[in-house]
Amino acid sequence: MDFAAQPKPAAALCGVVSADGKIAYPPGVKEITDKITTDEMIKRLKMVVKTFMDMDQDSEDEKQQYLPLALHLASEFFLRNPNKDVRLLVACCLADIFRIYAPEAPYTSHDKLKDIFLFITRQLKGLEDTKSPQFNRYFYLLENLAWVKSYNICFELEDCNEIFIQLFRTLFSVINNSHNKKVQMHMLDLMSSIIMEGDGVTQELLDSILINLIPAHKNLNKQSFDLAKVLLKRTVQTIEACIANFFNQVLVLGRSSVSDLSEHVFDLIQELFAIDPQLLLSVMPQLEFKLKSNDGEERLAVVRLLAKLFGSKDSDLATQNRPLWQCFLGRFNDIHVPVRLESVKFASHCLMNHPDLAKDLTEYLKVRSHDPEEAIRHDVIVTIITAAKRDLALVNDQLLGFVRERTLDKRWRVRKEAMMGLAQLYKKYCLHGEAGKEAAEKVSWIKDKLLHIYYQNSIDDKLLVEKIFAQYLVPHNLETEERMKCLYYLYASLDPNAVKALNEMWKCQNMLRSHVRELLDLHKQPTSEANCSAMFGKLMTIAKNLPDPGKAQDFVKKFNQVLGDDEKLRSQLELLISPTCSCKQADVCVREIARKLANPKQPTNPFLEMVKFLLERIAPVHIDSEAISALVKLMNKSIEGTADDEEEGVSPDTAIRSGLELLKVLSFTHPTSFHSAETYESLLQCLRMEDDKVAEAAIQIFRNTGHKIETDLPQIRSTLIPILHQKAKRGTPHQAKQAVHCIHAIFTNKEVQLAQIFEPLSRSLNADVPEQLITPLVSLGHISMLAPDQFASPMKSVVANFIVKDLLMNDRSTGEKNGKLWSPDEEVSPEVLAKVQAIKLLVRWLLGMKNNQSKSANSTLRLLSAMLVSEGDLTEQKRISKSDMSRLRLAAGSAIMKLAQEPCYHEIITPEQFQLCALVINDECYQVRQIFAQKLHKALVKLLLPLEYMAIFALCAKDPVKERRAHARQCLLKNISIRREYIKQNPMATEKLLSLLPEYVVPYMIHLLAHDPDFTRSQDVDQLRDIKECLWFMLEVLMTKNENNSHAFMKKMAENIKLTRDAQSPDEPKTNEKLYTVCDVALCVINSKSAMCNADSPKEPVLPMKFFTQPEKDFCNDKNYISEETRVLLLTGKPKPAGVLGAVNKPLSATGRKPYVRSTGTETGSNINVNSELNPSTGNRSREQSSEAAETGGSENEENPVRIISVTPGKNIDPVKNKEINSDQATQGNISSDRGKKRTVTAAGAENIQQKTDEKVDESGPPAPSKPRRGRRPKSESQGNPTKNDDVNKPNSKGRKRAAGSQESPGGLEAGNAKAPKLQDGAKKAVPAERQIDLQR
Repeated sequence: MDFAAQPKPAAALCGVVSADGKIAYPPGVKEITDKITTDEMIKRLKMVVKTFMDMDQDSEDEKQQYLPLALHLASEFFLRNPNKDVRLLVACCLADIFRIYAPEAPYTSHDKLKDIFLFITRQLKGLEDTKSPQFNRYFYLLENLAWVKSYNICFELEDCNEIFIQLFRTLFSVINNSHNKKVQMHMLDLMSSIIMEGDGVTQELLDSILINLIPAHKNLNKQSFDLAKVLLKRTVQTIEACIANFFNQVLVLGRSSVSDLSEHVFDLIQELFAIDPQLLLSVMPQLEFKLKSNDGEERLAVVRLLAKLFGSKDSDLATQNRPLWQCFLGRFNDIHVPVRLESVKFASHCLMNHPDLAKDLTEYLKVRSHDPEEAIRHDVIVTIITAAKRDLALVNDQLLGFVRERTLDKRWRVRKEAMMGLAQLYKKYCLHGEAGKEAAEKVSWIKDKLLHIYYQNSIDDKLLVEKIFAQYLVPHNLETEERMKCLYYLYASLDPNAVKALNEMWKCQNMLRSHVRELLDLHKQPTSEANCSAMFGKLMTIAKNLPDPGKAQDFVKKFNQVLGDDEKLRSQLELLISPTCSCKQADVCVREIARKLANPKQPTNPFLEMVKFLLERIAPVHIDSEAISALVKLMNKSIEGTADDEEEGVSPDTAIRSGLELLKVLSFTHPTSFHSAETYESLLQCLRMEDDKVAEAAIQIFRNTGHKIETDLPQIRSTLIPILHQKAKRGTPHQAKQAVHCIHAIFTNKEVQLAQIFEPLSRSLNADVPEQLITPLVSLGHISMLAPDQFASPMKSVVANFIVKDLLMNDRSTGEKNGKLWSPDEEVSPEVLAKVQAIKLLVRWLLGMKNNQSKSANSTLRLLSAMLVSEGDLTEQKRISKSDMSRLRLAAGSAIMKLAQEPCYHEIITPEQFQLCALVINDECYQVRQIFAQKLHKALVKLLLPLEYMAIFALCAKDPVKERRAHARQCLLKNISIRREYIKQNPMATEKLLSLLPEYVVPYMIHLLAHDPDFTRSQDVDQLRDIKECLWFMLEVLMTKNENNSHAFMKKMAENIKLTRDAQSPDEPKTNEKLYTVCDVALCVINSKSAMCNADSPKEPVLPMKFFTQPEKDFCNDKNYISEETRVLLLTGKPKPAGVLGAVNKPLSATGRKPYVRSTGTETGSNINVNSELNPSTGNRSREQSSEAAETGGSENEENPVRIISVTPGKNIDPVKNKEINSDQATQGNISSDRGKKRTVTAAGAENIQQKTDEKVDESGPPAPSKPRRGRRPKSESQGNPTKNDDVNKPNSKGRKRAAGSQESPGGLEAGNAKAPKLQDGAKKAVPAERQIDLQR
């Protein structure tokens, strides 16, 4: 029975008294007044309690009898009694009275009712102490109130809210972990009835519930939190509207004063959502409003909240409320950095708890992975890696791709996080195979990517890759067999670039090891100034191989002092770097050295950290004799077919070949570890295999490691010699080379051995069977180079009678006339391969002799020059194919460059021969340019070539392919950097500045450009613009820094050249005028780009006498060879509309050749201008833009088609049929230009094939000369009948082809513009029908 929430009848409010006016007490209970003692009062009250407890609602007589007593117990005397036991008993009586008299209470006054319920509420505090003797009575009181719902009477009171708030606060304060479930249940019943049966919940009452959810209160009393949680769940339908109103007031209207909990709204939302999302049904749209707040801190708070709501494990908020989810995702792009950071941090939990949302997150994480803030990019990586480490299935390939990109981030912290994260994934899923083969395949790219980073310039990147390799890719703490198995299959599965990076890593570590070894050797020598200087240089070199080289220098010096003082430490270090040190010994040495240098008082010791870096780089933690033996056993298993190759995802053939390549690399860095009969027996087995690569690698391993075979392993020696002889005579060219070098390296009687190979080979040379000629030529060349004293003279007759006369000067076969400028190696004819090897033999023979006493070098250089002038067709019989001619041009240019590396031959190379060699870098064949540039760079980087050869890179400004220009620029940067660093590190180098200082390339470059065959008219603006581009291509790199006032020095050199004459043609006015004009262009560029060039030159430059005469005393040359107008045009004028590239391998002035005459005829035809407007004021950007068509259309040779227009009068000709697919870019249709280029555009992807036109053409017009000059057509031909299709379809010039279209001008098209063939009047009408293709499509 409970009290109804309705007005009481009048009779009930009046009360009832006994007939005699006295209070009736239960039998045996005397009157309870203030006259008795407290104990007596308690005793009597207990009997009253017992009576009321036994009464029920149906006892009408008793109810009437005890009504005065009920009124008496509600008097102030009892409600304010100081004794708590009295108050408790009275409260129990009152609770029973409410039960008995329900639904009508015997109390009529609202004030009295309020006092009574406040009194009862205060007594409920006694529930707190469950160990109290009176606890059962308190529990009875609570149970009675809850069962009867007595508090519902209060709904009629005006200030009932005060009672309810007091009740709720009391119950939440007394609940504790000692209460059983019944107590909690009665409390819930009591409170829920008030919430659910009332007219609403006031804010104060709501606060009394919600305050228990705040983290601070939650932590203090978890039971009150649990009580509030269950209460809210039970009353969700009623209380949801009240909660919504509260959050609406605070979040939307901003009325924080409505509640003391306003500052905790986000904590409350989080807790309410966890309790029951239905509680926040109306609140979520308000959060969407808050996400768009103008206050960044407010948005941050909402993002933090929603991150928890969306990210919690059981949350389906993202699917239930898509608008809010999409709005939240928008915060990934918030302008406020902390908001973006918080969004990214959330993504990790979301990926792990809700994989289905990964698709939504991917695009936003992609944008944030490129965020300008380092911390955000870093956290994107952490987010993805954390999820991936939990379960790889949680992240898709795109997310892993973001981490992959960040390995190249500009910030070290981000790069490091990305690299380490990927390394951990690789170890977990590939090495340990924790998620099966599918997961391993998903991240198999990681090993390659991590090793590719070794190509980066930063020493920090390199060191981290080394650390990752030693700890994650091939963990050094594995047992030897397991470690080598890991390395064996890793090496077999790496891509070629990763293999190169790994090889380079071992090479760098080995080099650093040798530096430390040399430093220890210097410690053994007596102290001297030279010794100290050498030691300082060695310390600087070592410091450059450590992080932060600036600080490392100080630490390395300190370490060097310690080494000098501590002999025991020196011996430990010597053991560490000795060739015989095992991996276990290395580990002990590193720990011992670190222990000696550690300082217990200094927990963070930067000096010790730096030394550890050094020790980790030089310690052989992977490879020793035992490891090599294990590798060889693995390879033997692969050969026998008993290995786990297929299970590891590698074919047996690949495993064998890669394993041998791995051993070959290690034979360079750890040769001593190979010295065992078992290892060499396995290598002999490889020599007998059919795989040519395997045999070649095995020979090279013998060459690198077999120095003690002759003395220690005679059985191996006797087996090896006949195999090497056989390979030198009948093996592949590479095997032959390695076999000859192997014999020379490891046998003492090498002269006898080499003679046994030389004599039969030299007698059996037969040019009629070129297939059997290549290997003998390779062997003979290397023998003559390695043992010149013995074989130089016999070789001379072979060279004269066979190599030159019989082989090079004869074309026995006719090449395939397919028009290709380059063919794959396997398609090159044997005869041409033999000729290429013959050219190499000549060079090796001369390099072995190292003298020119017999003038053989002069003859060879003339032969090579003739090869270049004739475009590779030395006999000029036109029997050789275009692709074969390209091979021979490359061989000839490379040969001259190789001879120039030997000082005695460099002196006799004439300027004309040097210029011919230089023009190979502008060859019409892309591969020729590419390979030649690589060879040039390789030799320059090693300081093998004279400085003048660096000037050749200036001609790369004319290359039509952007990648080639970019490569050339990188080569220049590298070369200049190496030369400057070499001068700094070697004090003695100052004596050789003329050959080392990069700025000294300027006079060579000026001379080279002055003799550019395309530079025919010194006042032609277009040609001067070409010259300016080439000059700036080099000067831009040189002028990056003004070191030692180098700008003024370069300007002074250019000025001094004007005071000399061209040593090549000192008495030729036109030649000198071109030289001075190039000087003026250089001065113009230097003056415009540097404000420092007018300072005094630091020293007087020295000009090379080979190219310039001595300045004459009275000679003054203050003439300006370019006009002011031209100067302005060069620097700021209109964009150059013409193609830049002209002839490559261009002819120098030669007797009997027609002079080059510039065409002045008027151009006709419907030429389409395909060049976008250029801005020459932006420096060399004009060069980049002018070749835009080349870079966006097809590709070079087989990738960069070009077109030429072939016109037949009166016919519409399909340009697809009448096509010449030439060797370079789809860049310019320049027929009659300075460079004489004949170009055709075809569809992208066509090969460089010259095809004869299908149409018949008119043969009228002046005939072409029988042998056109290299690199250009005679101008007379271009002025004749343009329909002479035979000539139009013959590009007889190389490489310098720039992207350019035609640009019409009133007087005709300027030279250098892309032009259509000139037409006679009768043919003009045919032009519009010719379909032109836009080169910039």
